[in-house]
Amino acid sequence: MADYQHIVVKREGDTVTITMNRAARRNSLSWDHLAELLDAFSEAGETDATGIVLAGEGPVFSAGHDFGDVAERDFDGVRELLELCTELMRTIQSVPQVVIARVHGLATAAGCQLVASCDLAVATESAGFALPGGKGGWFCHTPAVPVARSVGRKRLMEMALTGDPIDARTAEQWGLVNRVVPDADLDSTIADLLERATQGSRASKALGKRTLYAQLDRPEEEAYDVALDVMARASQSAAAREGMAAFLNKRKPDWPE
Repeated sequence: MADYQHIVVKREGDTVTITMNRAARRNSLSWDHLAELLDAFSEAGETDATGIVLAGEGPVFSAGHDFGDVAERDFDGVRELLELCTELMRTIQSVPQVVIARVHGLATAAGCQLVASCDLAVATESAGFALPGGKGGWFCHTPAVPVARSVGRKRLMEMALTGDPIDARTAEQWGLVNRVVPDADLDSTIADLLERATQGSRASKALGKRTLYAQLDRPEEEAYDVALDVMARASQSAAAREGMAAFLNKRKPDWPE
């Protein structure tokens, strides 16, 4: 496995674990971080491993897009960033391995998108999930695409419009995660679920996974095309710029009319 700056990749037996390692930045998804994740998933997808675990170092799974990166970009730059993020999400679903999200702490915005894009997800009881753009100036257009396909329309609308976090038990009831367990049981539960999900023919499993996504998410590409363009354009709005500036300067936002 390659050496990375923002992630750590390890293989044990048939499982590759990809750990986001930007704890000081709450595992926020900068261009470089997304590029490393994409490279790691693509490389793991070419191996004979049967499972991939996506984890996060530190108290937060992932806080979503790195506003410090987004705020410096114009429309074309933000669109390129979102295209890279979308490519990562699609790669997670296209690799032949079973991909499990190992969720602790908060998974917000594009971090929640990561969880929804994984084949399976196990969360600790202390985990939380949110699409917080509904509270700010830059709506969670693209994160909502896979979340909608996990939780359904009304629940998506509640998450997206309020921006309020849901706890792990609610996420389990809504279908965003498969299991909720005490912190001490997180890794053993993942290992057990992964073992059961990877039994049988690897080739058959890979084809089955591709076919499931092809028939379940037929509208997803069109939805991403629309959401990506709108989200990139929205990044240039006064509200989005003010929200990011307030976040970066650690002050309350002064929303424009």
